[in-house]
Amino acid sequence: MSFELRDHTADVAVAASAPSLSGLFAAVADGLAAAGCEEIPDAGGERFPVEVRAEGVEALLFDYLDQLVYERDVRAVLPVDNEAEVREEGAEWTLSGSARGVPLADVDAREVKAVTYSEMCVAETADGWEAYVVFDV
Repeated sequence: MSFELRDHTADVAVAASAPSLSGLFAAVADGLAAAGCEEIPDAGGERFPVEVRAEGVEALLFDYLDQLVYERDVRAVLPVDNEAEVREEGAEWTLSGSARGVPLADVDAREVKAVTYSEMCVAETADGWEAYVVFDV
C-alpha cells in the first residue's frame, strides 16, 4: 500500500493504491496524516479504535476520514499508523480499525480542515484498488 500527496489549487490531494480495499483505506488515512504534518514520529501516542458504517464505499471512505479529522480535533492527536478492515455487509459497508494518536504537541502539524467529495474516486484495478481524495486545508 502506498500514497502520494498532490498539490490541488488551494487544497491537497492524496492518491493511494493497495492490493486490498482495507489496505487502500489505511493508505489514504496515512496520506491524511502526512498532509497534516511534515514529519511523523516513529513512536509515541496510544492507539484508539475507529468504527464507521456507510451506504457505499465512497461514503465509507469519506466518513472514515471525517472521523479521523474529528478524532484529531477532540483528542488533540494526529492519527497515524492507520489500520482498517473494510467489509460489505448486505446493503451496508463497515470499517473497523485503529490509529496511533500522536499528541499534536509533539509534532509541527498544519490543519487539514476537512475531507471533500470533490474528485473523490475509489476504483478496483487489475492490481488492486486506487483512490483519490481532496482535503480542504
